Amino acid sequence: MSGWIDDEVSALGELTTRFIEREALPHRQRWLDQGFVDRDFWYQAGELGLLCPSIPAEYGGGGGTIAHDLAVFRAPLVLTETGFGVGNAVHSGVVAHYLNAYGTEEQKHRWLPGMTSGAIIGAIAMTEPDGGSDLQSIRTTAVRDGDHYLVNGSKTFVSNGLHADIVILVVKTRPDRGADGVSLLVVETHGTEGFAVGRRLDKVGLRSQDTVELSFTDMRVPAANLLGDQDRGFRYAMAQLARERLILADIALAVAEEAVVQTVDYAKTRQVFGAPLFEMQNTRFELARCATLTRTTRAFVDQCVEAFMADRLDAASASMAKAHATEVQGEVLDRCVQLFGGYGFMLEYPVARMYADARGQRIYGGANEVMRELIARSL
Repeated sequence: MSGWIDDEVSALGELTTRFIEREALPHRQRWLDQGFVDRDFWYQAGELGLLCPSIPAEYGGGGGTIAHDLAVFRAPLVLTETGFGVGNAVHSGVVAHYLNAYGTEEQKHRWLPGMTSGAIIGAIAMTEPDGGSDLQSIRTTAVRDGDHYLVNGSKTFVSNGLHADIVILVVKTRPDRGADGVSLLVVETHGTEGFAVGRRLDKVGLRSQDTVELSFTDMRVPAANLLGDQDRGFRYAMAQLARERLILADIALAVAEEAVVQTVDYAKTRQVFGAPLFEMQNTRFELARCATLTRTTRAFVDQCVEAFMADRLDAASASMAKAHATEVQGEVLDRCVQLFGGYGFMLEYPVARMYADARGQRIYGGANEVMRELIARSL
């Protein structure tokens, strides 16, 4: 067990798992078919304290640390088809912490209590249809017009975007200044003219986690909804991305670890040519490789979690953790699917769902190619 998992964190993870088994699994297929999780599920999670567990108690949160976040995000990973882990990671692990870090007291009291209860679902909109991971080159503009900003543009790959009550929107307030002209606006979606939810995107994996396109046509956002200082949004995003990438690293690794456990169990019971699959040397060697990859990666990710909790995690190490853990996840799951044979390609088996859900991890949160560039700059 990781050193940062104490009894309280462990109990929170067990509570989350029981909640997922009770409140999510019965609805699994319907959520997969409709492409989103029911809104009531968010309220139920909020009642149990599973939303924003590391947000200060004065704003309705659990007052914990990133360890409490990770306990909630990783607990249901064997049930990844619920989509809960990813949706809440964006809501609680990313959006809430932007508000907590850069919001005014009025903004924090306005939005965070609702996020902790499930009354407000949060999303963040960075990526644009032709922008990818290049945040400096976004084209969505926000022009000051009296007490409002006039916003025009579009975003894509917005997780939680279908039901989002607030969206942290990355915009250009000074289009000619590159990174120095980026700002963050909080859009309250209900009743805001010019805000439109586009098509729900049909993904390879994470099919019950809604992901949509958004567009903004002369959308008026109150200037009071500016998050932090104008033109400092790029710096804010770079600071928060370290947290996001660490969360992605731990989630990726936890999935890989669970896949190894399930594949070992399967190999020891599956009979092939009159003997357990595990008795074949190739099977043992493949699983030994997977166990070594996950064990060594866990040591590094745990080191990064502990550094983050001590406010010592640097951006390069967070990028290393995200890139390496997601690549280990991909390699391990590929090997595990192969060992399951035909069953590994059937979505009724968790390993197949893990395989499909995992592929996006090397793309979102900053593509791994970008991670390697960031790492190289630190050398």
